[in-house]
Amino acid sequence: MQEFKQEMITTDSLLSTPYTLRPIFVLTGPTAVGKTEAALRVAERMNAEIVSADSMAIYREMDAATAKPAPEERARVPHHMVDIVNPDERFTVADYRREALAAIDDIRVREKKALVVGGTRLYVLALTRGFFEGPGADDALRERLEREADEAGLDALHARLAEVDPESGARIAPGDRKRILRALEVHALTGRPITEWQKESQAQAPPCEGPWVALTRDREELYDRINRRVDEMIENGLVEEVRGLLEKGYDESLPALQGHGYKEIIGALKGRYPLEHGIYLLKRNTRHHAKRQLSWLRNEPGVQWVRADREPERVAEEILAVFNKGKSETEVQADAEI
Repeated sequence: MQEFKQEMITTDSLLSTPYTLRPIFVLTGPTAVGKTEAALRVAERMNAEIVSADSMAIYREMDAATAKPAPEERARVPHHMVDIVNPDERFTVADYRREALAAIDDIRVREKKALVVGGTRLYVLALTRGFFEGPGADDALRERLEREADEAGLDALHARLAEVDPESGARIAPGDRKRILRALEVHALTGRPITEWQKESQAQAPPCEGPWVALTRDREELYDRINRRVDEMIENGLVEEVRGLLEKGYDESLPALQGHGYKEIIGALKGRYPLEHGIYLLKRNTRHHAKRQLSWLRNEPGVQWVRADREPERVAEEILAVFNKGKSETEVQADAEI
C-alpha cells in the first residue's frame, strides 16, 4: 500500500477551506460480505464515526432490502448519510459528495476519525478521486430519453451511446438505464462525451485520502450469504414494504425503486411474473452486483484485502493493522495529541 501524505488539519482549516485534503479510512467490499459488524468493531476501537457509502441507505421508508444499520447499531457508533432523503427526492453523486464531506468535516472538528463504509463505487470514488459534477439535469431532455428508452428499448439507446461515446458504450452495461441516460444527457447538453469530462476530473486533487480495506470471502460462501439475506428480506416484510411504497404513490421509475430488492418485487406485484420468480431475480441480480463490485475493487490500486470468514475480533484486528500502517506521520502525531 502506498503511504498517504497530508498536511496537519486544524479546526479552522476544516471550516474555512472546503477542499482541504481530509484523512479518512475506507472499509468496502461486496454486498453481504460482512461490512456492518466489522465496521462497528473497528469504529469503536479507533474512536471513529461511520460515513455510509451505500446508495440505498440514503432513502427513508426503505429498510427491508437496504441492510441499513439497526437502531441498536447506530446507538453503538454514530452513522452519517443514512435516512437523509425521501424515495422521490433527486439525490445525485454530487449531492452525496457535498453532504458526506460536510459530515467528515464535522467528525474531524470533534477530534474523531471518519470511517467510510460501503460498496457503492461512485460514492467512494467521489470522496477519493477528482470529481466531474456535470451539467444539471434537463427535465425536458430527460423525459424524452426516458420515453425513448420505454418505446425503443435500452438496447437502442445503448447503441446510440456507443456511437457518440465508444468508451462509455463499452464500459456501461446495456441494461444500466440510469448511466446510459446520464451519459447521453451529458453528451447532448455539452457536445462532449462524458468520458472526456471524467478524464479531466481525474487530474483534480481529491478531497479525501486514506487507506482502503476490502473484505472478501470465498465466492460460493458469499453467494450463499446473499441468497440467505434475500430470504431474510422476504421474512422481514420486503413485499409489504414495496407494496406500501407503491400505495403511497411512489412511481416505480424512481431511481430509489430501481435498486436491487425493489424493482424485482415491483415486477411481481405488478403481475409481470410470480413472486417466486421475483425472488429468484433478486438473488441472481444481487449476486451479479457483488461480482461487479469485486471486479471494480480488484482494479483499484492500493486496496488491501482482509478475509471476513474468520472470528469477528480477528477480522477487526487485521483491518486496524492495515489502517495503522496506512497512516501518515502527521496523522499518527495528531492521534497522539488527541
